[in-house]
Amino acid sequence: MSVTTVDDRARYRANPSVLTALKNPRMLTREVLAGLVVGLALIPEAIAFSVIAGVDPKVGLFSSFIMAVSIAFLGGRPAMVTAATGAVALVIAPVAPTYGLDYFIATVILAGIFQVILGVVGVAKLMRFIPRSVMVGFVNALAIFVLSSQFPQLIDVPWLVYPLVALGILVMIVMPKITKIVPAPLVSVVIVTGVVLTFAITVPTVGDQGELPRSLPSLFLPDVPFTWETFTIIAPFALGVAVVGLLESLLTAKLVDEITDTHSRKSREAWAQGVSNVLSGIFGGMGGCAVIGQTMINVKASGARTRISTFCAGIFLFLLVVVFGDFVGTIPMAALVAVIIMVAIGAFDWHSIRPSTLKRMPKSETFVMVATVVLVLITHNLAVGVVGGVLVASVLFVRRVAHFVTVSRTASGSVARYVVDGELFFASSNDLTTLFSYSSDPDHVVIDLSGSHVWDASTVAALDAIETKYAALGKTVEIVGMNDASERMRGRLTGGFE
Repeated sequence: MSVTTVDDRARYRANPSVLTALKNPRMLTREVLAGLVVGLALIPEAIAFSVIAGVDPKVGLFSSFIMAVSIAFLGGRPAMVTAATGAVALVIAPVAPTYGLDYFIATVILAGIFQVILGVVGVAKLMRFIPRSVMVGFVNALAIFVLSSQFPQLIDVPWLVYPLVALGILVMIVMPKITKIVPAPLVSVVIVTGVVLTFAITVPTVGDQGELPRSLPSLFLPDVPFTWETFTIIAPFALGVAVVGLLESLLTAKLVDEITDTHSRKSREAWAQGVSNVLSGIFGGMGGCAVIGQTMINVKASGARTRISTFCAGIFLFLLVVVFGDFVGTIPMAALVAVIIMVAIGAFDWHSIRPSTLKRMPKSETFVMVATVVLVLITHNLAVGVVGGVLVASVLFVRRVAHFVTVSRTASGSVARYVVDGELFFASSNDLTTLFSYSSDPDHVVIDLSGSHVWDASTVAALDAIETKYAALGKTVEIVGMNDASERMRGRLTGGFE
């Protein structure tokens, strides 16, 4: 049983807290306006992700509203935004066209249940095994992915879209130098929209992306048979959504931790994402996870730090599409594209590709970072890229550690003494048997393991093989210096490999 100490509570206490923000008018204004910007930015992406998933646009919009509001209360990472995402849409895309909307919603609900289970059993603790090089690759790939997602809005469009996007970017560059009270992305959207409406410019708008809903979401209980066959159909997709969603959410939470220099409860975030997905499903939403683009708008571009901004993002999203849908539909896509481009530029770790950094950084670290980026861009799946990056890093680490084991030999009279230094596991112990002079050694051999540690059965098997080879030559072997853990492992496994 784990015990939460006073220090632990202080470590994970939100700073600033919601109460602090509510008492500070300037901070509260920043949080609310940040939520408004995020709410605006969520609309076109929620519609686009609905299209990817093969469902009606309102399915993605309802999902983003429900998940943003619920995670504001449940989540472990303040200021992180959860909504419908492209990663989840790609995984679940085959379900609706093949089996229908009911099976689609059932998949979302089951994915949420899987996430709750994974969160409760502590899967979030595995985050510490993700190397920094993979994290940098994840961030860079995500920035490229976010930027490339805007290309359709910049191809085969009226030429006036380009100066409007440039105007939006210029406003976001200049505005922070004038004042940071009002988020620069919001000012940019207002100015670009004002120019379009004032001069009656005909360019693609939010309304062109799909029909906006006109009412609250209602309960949607999927009409599917509760049978093993149904489970076997939806479970693979649900597990994929659960894993991809958790991975993207936990990596985003870790990124926000670094940006804000705070800590967050990853296990709470994991099961909270699951609960939000269940709620999204039963109200007819497509499910989702943390959205890196909107989170960066919220935290980095707008300066939000509390749950208020996330809650407001969900509320504003609902109000914008249901109450002010006609006005929101007139917002030019160029305004939102400009915001997302700046988010992508700000999210990319430019330091990681500087010549000076590349010169200092070990080539293996750079290779892992590049491999993560390439895998994400090839598969369009952040989870595949991260898992692949971790595997590449693990292989390179094992290769590196395998060469750290040294064996030195000294002979004195009738005794040969071997001193083994380094960690002994499957990669390093496989060659251990080749480092002894069996035929030329005297009758008594001492193997000193005081400078090493036995980690697995492969090492025990290697030690057994060494003893067997010497015994075949009529020589005795004495193994000394093993620590208690190594001694226990060898005592339990030795002699069991014949």
